[in-house]
Amino acid sequence: QPTNQPLSPDFLDNQAFFDKNGDLQQNLLIKGNNLLALHSLKERLAGKIKLIYIDPPYYFKEKKPHDTFNYNSNFKLSSWLVFMKNRLEIAKELLSKNGIILIHINEDGNAYLKILMNEIFEGENFVETYIWKNTDNPDSLSKKSRSSVEYIIAFEKKINKSISYIGKDTENGDAPLLHTGNNYKPLTFPAGSIKFKLADGKISKGKPDRVEIVNDFDIINGINAQEVTLIGEFVWSQETVYEEIKKGTYFLIKSHKFSIRFQRMESNSMAPEKYIDEIYLSKAIGVGTNEDATSHLKKLGLTFSNSKPESVVSFFIKAVTNPSDIVLDFFAGSGTTCTVAHKMGRRWIGIEQMDYIEDITKVRLQKVLDGEQGGISKAVNWQGGGSFVYLELKKYNQYFIDKILQAQTMGELDTVYNDMAKNAFFKFWFDKDDFQKQYKKDADDKQISLDERKVILIKVMDENQLYLNYADMDDTRFNVSDDDKALSKAFYGE
Repeated sequence: QPTNQPLSPDFLDNQAFFDKNGDLQQNLLIKGNNLLALHSLKERLAGKIKLIYIDPPYYFKEKKPHDTFNYNSNFKLSSWLVFMKNRLEIAKELLSKNGIILIHINEDGNAYLKILMNEIFEGENFVETYIWKNTDNPDSLSKKSRSSVEYIIAFEKKINKSISYIGKDTENGDAPLLHTGNNYKPLTFPAGSIKFKLADGKISKGKPDRVEIVNDFDIINGINAQEVTLIGEFVWSQETVYEEIKKGTYFLIKSHKFSIRFQRMESNSMAPEKYIDEIYLSKAIGVGTNEDATSHLKKLGLTFSNSKPESVVSFFIKAVTNPSDIVLDFFAGSGTTCTVAHKMGRRWIGIEQMDYIEDITKVRLQKVLDGEQGGISKAVNWQGGGSFVYLELKKYNQYFIDKILQAQTMGELDTVYNDMAKNAFFKFWFDKDDFQKQYKKDADDKQISLDERKVILIKVMDENQLYLNYADMDDTRFNVSDDDKALSKAFYGE
C-alpha cells in the first residue's frame, strides 16, 4: 500500500497483517534503514522466519572506482564487519528454530564472513559454503586468476541433521555408490540385492577397476545368487545399505568395471551439490548468471547492477523451504528474492533503504503481480496474482541527513541547517548558540569545504532519532497522518 494513497477501512482491520495466531498474512516491502527495520519487525516476527536470503554489499580488498552494489563498495574491513555483525545478530533472532540463513559473498569477503558467522550462529550450525558460477565473462584484466564464481554461505539456526535439502531429482533414482575421495571400506550385499547387465556365470574375486571383489559368487538370472562383499570408495555405510534394501532399493552393476550404482523404487531428490552451475541444474530449471539477470531486468525496462538471476535464488528457496514459509531479504536490491518467493508461493519480506526501491524494486514486483513471464515464470507456471504491502519507516533525523547529502551549494546547506536548528534532534552535548557562532565564522572565513561542512552537520545529530519511534507518533510536532497512525497500530495489533 503506497504511503501516498488512502487506506481502506477493511485494510486497517487488525487482522490485515497477522491472523489471530500471530502469523503473517501479508507480503511486505519496506523502505528504510534495514537495521532499524529488522528491530521494528522483531516484536511480531521473532522466531518466525524460515529463510533469510541476502546479497549484501561486498567487502573488496582493492578500492573500487564506483559503488558497485549501489551501496558503499569501499568499506574498511573493520567497518564492514561491524556493519554485517549488527544486522546478523538481530537477523538470527528472527529465524525460526529450524530456520536457515544464506548469504552471497565474493572471494575477498568469504573467509571473513565465515568467521563472523561462526561467532554469531556458532560453528556447529554451519551447513556449507556453496560455490556458484556467477558469470560467463570473468575479468580479463587479472594477471593471476580469472574468477567466475561467488560463494553462498549457509548456516542453520540450530543444526538439524534429520532435515534434508532438496537439490535435484536423481535420474530414475539411479545414482553412483562410489565417490572419489571417500575412504575405502567394505560393504556386503545380500543375495539378490544386485542386478547385473552381465551374462550369467561365475565371478571371481579380484580388482577389475575401482572396486575390489572380496569373494567369488554366481550371477543367476541377472542377480547375485550369493552374498557379495566389495571394497571401494563408497558413499554409504553398511547400515545404510541394509536400511535402503528394506525400502526396496536395489543395486546395479552394468559392466565388468563393477562401478556399482543404487536405484530406489521411486525417483528421489539428492541434497544440493557444493558447486552450482548451469550443467548441474540443466535437468531442473537451470541456473543463470549475472548476465542473465541483467538481460531479464532489461526486458522489464529496468536497470540494476549485479542483480542475481531468479534461477539461483529459486534453487535455494526450493531446497530449504515449503510453500507459505516466510522468506526475508533485508538487502532487497532489485527485488529478486521477493520476486522468486512470490512466484513460488512463499510469503516474503523485503527491506531496502535506497531510493531505487520505488523505481525498480516496487515496479518489478508490480510486474510480477501482473504475471510477467521472465526468470523462472515458465518453469513454475507463474500466471500472476497475489499482493504486497509497501511501507516506509517514517524518517526524522534521516530526513535531514538526506537533505544534507543532496545539497550542492553552501546556500542549500544553510537552508537545511536552518530547518535542522528548529526541528532536528541533536546529541546531548550539542550547544546550539556556540555551534551557530562557529558555523557562521567558518562560513565567513571560507576555510571549510562543502563536504567538510556536511560531515559536521551530520555528526551533531542524534543517530538514535534517525526514524520516528512508534511511541512518539501521537506527538503533534511530528505531523503523523491519521492513516499512518492507523497503519502502524494495525501492524502492532493495537
